[in-house]
Amino acid sequence: MIFERFYTACLAQASYGIADSESGVAVIVDPRRDVEIYLEWAEAAGVRIEHVVLTHFHADFLAGHLELRARTGATIHLGAQAQTEYEVEPLADDAFLKLGPEVKLQALETPGHTPEGICLLVFEGASETPHAVLTGDTLFLGDVGRPDLMGSVGFTAERLAGLLYDSLRAKILPLPDETLVYPGHGAGSSCGKSLSTAAFTTLGEQRETNYALADMSREDFVQKVTEGQGTPPRYFAHDARLNKANRPTLDESLAKALVPLSVEDLVRHKNQGAQVLDGRDPDVYAAFHLRGSVNVGLGGKYASWCGAVLDAEVAIVLIVEPGREREAALRLGRIGFDRVVGYLEGGAESLRGQPDLTATIERIEADELQRRLASDTPPRLLDVRSPSEHAAGAIEGSQQVCLSQLQARLAEVSPDETWVVHCQGGYRSSVAASILEAAGVTISDLRGGYLGWVALTGQPA
Repeated sequence: MIFERFYTACLAQASYGIADSESGVAVIVDPRRDVEIYLEWAEAAGVRIEHVVLTHFHADFLAGHLELRARTGATIHLGAQAQTEYEVEPLADDAFLKLGPEVKLQALETPGHTPEGICLLVFEGASETPHAVLTGDTLFLGDVGRPDLMGSVGFTAERLAGLLYDSLRAKILPLPDETLVYPGHGAGSSCGKSLSTAAFTTLGEQRETNYALADMSREDFVQKVTEGQGTPPRYFAHDARLNKANRPTLDESLAKALVPLSVEDLVRHKNQGAQVLDGRDPDVYAAFHLRGSVNVGLGGKYASWCGAVLDAEVAIVLIVEPGREREAALRLGRIGFDRVVGYLEGGAESLRGQPDLTATIERIEADELQRRLASDTPPRLLDVRSPSEHAAGAIEGSQQVCLSQLQARLAEVSPDETWVVHCQGGYRSSVAASILEAAGVTISDLRGGYLGWVALTGQPA
């Protein structure tokens, strides 16, 4: 058996390549949309990608099943409950997908995170004991997939949580302790609450440490897995829908996105309602940028935060450092944001000498914030971290509004007051500062965020 884990840190997402070296047949499980990484792996391993499996309709990224089919002719598989616009070969409960004499996969229907979800047992050689289980978003290391993402299509969180309880106990817990568990996401994903940073572990270890596998009633389980879930990023519904659809491939979308635009073209698109996305680092953006643009730096969780603060149905124009245009458009494509209409040729430097179009945002250090808070006219403090981060420690007097909810709650940030915005380290606050500047709020951004404040003061407040 040839087994490879591919991890996309920006999305905290794992995909897997499995092949039978004797037959040369390979399968890719839950691929991302830019599929060159799998093609290169297959070529290096001397195998052919003949199958693609999605463990469920993903909400947090757009999967690369159609891209792999276009490039390799691979057959697409989903669970038997999945309904798609494209042709699939369904994997019913307990059905086998044989790659060759040495490797086979077995599907387990595990509804709960989504109704059509499956897990995949991996068998090697003649052994009847599974070597591993690919759990998709059914079981994470330290958590389970959140059951509250399907309310818009007729499933309540409570109903799916009950199905998840049954799936874990009927299909996963009976597996041997030594079975290796490979989940679809790691720490940082919005698909669960408390995911581990580990790549894999044994089922036996999860029995000991994962709260969701402990002995408890269905009612207690439903309560535990539904409480404390944050608001899903607004692009999740968009991606779940596109993962069922027969939509354009990434190559087709990028061909329309990588169009150089003049300043005049940029202004025209903006005046027609396009979103201007600036992907430069926060310090660079703060020093000089197009007024009204949104800053989501390519150096952070770019795709996820773009999905949280931008509208997938509205045109996007890119401003990035020259040479990074394809990267910026491609990473948007990973979450199905395909309405990029071009990029500013020459980057932000093309805006020099046009003060009517540009602006700056002040970034201050923790010691300057401390001085201002002690003055006769202290600024208001806006904390754009999550509620759990704020509850764990906050600057005294700060007002908490999660970044993903900021645009819907702008009325809570009065433009008649002066504000300093912060997050944990300074990345999210730059996104927030750009949104607030566009809304007419007088804003400064705390460089280094809450961690910088604690480092200076030695205490939360």
